[in-house]
Amino acid sequence: MKVFGFAGWSGSGKTTLVEKLIPEFTARGLRVSVIKHAHHGFDLDKPGKDSWRHREAGATQVLMLSNERWVLMHELRGEREPTLDEQLRLLEPCDLVLIEGYKAAAVPKIEIHRPSHGKPPLWPENPHVVAVATDAGEGARLDCPLPRLPLNEPAPIADFILDYLKTR
Repeated sequence: MKVFGFAGWSGSGKTTLVEKLIPEFTARGLRVSVIKHAHHGFDLDKPGKDSWRHREAGATQVLMLSNERWVLMHELRGEREPTLDEQLRLLEPCDLVLIEGYKAAAVPKIEIHRPSHGKPPLWPENPHVVAVATDAGEGARLDCPLPRLPLNEPAPIADFILDYLKTR
């Protein structure tokens, strides 16, 4: 199972890029999974629904399933957040796991950088960034020694990722 990540400031387009890359990889015959790390709380459940009521009553895990999908929700209830490696072990075997977030994780990653957002790049401080996907035009000044990829073109980004992972 190969792992590749995406990092960038909030609103930079990480989710949009991952969303565009998944069909690129699946069209090439790869089985893809995704781990998204959120720095803020989130909830997949709705107040008043049975599974929400079970969690509110104190259940640590609630597994919901139907003939279309299943989901296992795990409440940490004060326990530490699992590491990326622990999360990867929970996934079924696949060809490629795309990681959104986990900026500091020791996995190769592409930084999504939009100069128009006015945020500093992450790559100078993050040794795991191996390329930068940007919407800055060819003539735009972006002093970066890493490969520069066209943010709005998923095919060349998918090519880069697969080529990079072949050498690892």
